[in-house]
Amino acid sequence: MLKLHLLRATKSASSGPRGRLLLSPRTHSQPRAFSTSLRSKNQADPSSSPTQPTPSREMREVDRLDVLLTRIREKTDPSNSALISVRSPSLWSERLHAAQMKTVAPTGPSATRISPDDPLPPRHMHESYCQVDLPFASNPQFLEKYTNAHGGIRTGMLMEHLDSLAGSISYKHCLGPGQQLDKDIDKRGFYMVTAAVDRLDMLHLLTPYNVKDLRLSGHVIYVGKSSMEVAVRMESTEQGKPVQTMMLGRFTMVCRDAVTHKSRPVNPLILSTPEEKELHAIGEEHKLRKHALQQGSLSKVPPSSAESRILHKLFLNYGEGSVFVSDAESEESFETPVNGVERVWMEDTKVESLTLMYPQSRNIHSKIFGGYLMRLAYELGYANASLFTQCPLRFLSLDGLTFRLPVPIGSALRLTSTICHTTVDEQHRALVNVWVQANVIDSQTGDEQTTNNFYFTWCREDGEMCKRTVVPKTYQEAMQWLEGKRALDLGAEIRGLRRASE
Repeated sequence: MLKLHLLRATKSASSGPRGRLLLSPRTHSQPRAFSTSLRSKNQADPSSSPTQPTPSREMREVDRLDVLLTRIREKTDPSNSALISVRSPSLWSERLHAAQMKTVAPTGPSATRISPDDPLPPRHMHESYCQVDLPFASNPQFLEKYTNAHGGIRTGMLMEHLDSLAGSISYKHCLGPGQQLDKDIDKRGFYMVTAAVDRLDMLHLLTPYNVKDLRLSGHVIYVGKSSMEVAVRMESTEQGKPVQTMMLGRFTMVCRDAVTHKSRPVNPLILSTPEEKELHAIGEEHKLRKHALQQGSLSKVPPSSAESRILHKLFLNYGEGSVFVSDAESEESFETPVNGVERVWMEDTKVESLTLMYPQSRNIHSKIFGGYLMRLAYELGYANASLFTQCPLRFLSLDGLTFRLPVPIGSALRLTSTICHTTVDEQHRALVNVWVQANVIDSQTGDEQTTNNFYFTWCREDGEMCKRTVVPKTYQEAMQWLEGKRALDLGAEIRGLRRASE
């Protein structure tokens, strides 16, 4: 069986910088080979599976979702489109006092507890519809709260709003129209959490030169046993002009029991129209596709033979240099640009922040609000990408986001951003894929756990070509480099198809 080896072992655990494995030809002393076997003739290509993501399928699905969401909104009662606040209405001082006294804080009239054994009334999709308007163009004072250094809108704050919107939609689906959350949320017996955010592309430019009034809206499109998929949309609402969809994405929300914190059933959907049935089918297919993506992750399966060749070409073009020189000479030669391109080790692109989690950023169940974490991750990732390219950048896509654990109030949040992949193409002078990992640190024990992973892509469309490229040094970094390349390639093909269809 033919194998392609791209790593070698260092002479000892301390022979390379920080004792790391270097991207160089492998020697016999390396116990773990970075290898990919060629597929046998009878082994199916995963890309041929109908559940695998392809650019054309992604684009068709986004376009169809856009049309269907508009039709569902037409059935919505405007008086029922207000958000349900997912911020905690109780005072933090009350929470602390109740914890000290080991009693429940005074909350007024008791809320109705929903038992997990109670029959759950089914809901229509339009009953969970929520909408919020952001008058950036028509209200300069409102824009001032969101503007960035270049006169545009802080995208991280928009993501914070989108997460809040998805949370409000999920609660409205479970509670029913006209209901509001209150201090007795714990007594209701359940709470909602964001489990993941799937790929989210900017469909049209949002720059300092075309600031527009925006509308954020969405509703539930699919439910499982204890989870639901919420479609959210960002539209421009310029007076006298057609509504234009700027961004469209999907949040996976999960229902938890307030006592056991285990999964808890959610209300089923009523599918009474062709649009509702089609949306639900899209959600079902998307669930299968996410499972297929997880199975095809580089954390579970080796890269394809084509990806192995790409990595080998990277080593030949941008590797550390001849394997017959000493490590010191190799590091010195690495600092020399190749064809005018500066090489940067991936480990040297890391930028970290450490932030204490305060109660002002808590959600309805007294954990740190997920949208706040999204904003912090976005802004750190953007800062890292702009420092790497040495120029301002424009947001292109959120390539994926997962929430593993809640972040407690009083803990410390360590965010680590890494430049995973960089490239250029005909439309962009720079394309940067950034991974941001969030770890929560217990302030009393020092224990540290990963809570979130965020993946973003930014670009630059004018000016000089980016003359820096990131180079992985370890096996793990090589896999991160390939994951970044996959995200950039998928995004490039989606944008190309969209340009061709316009």
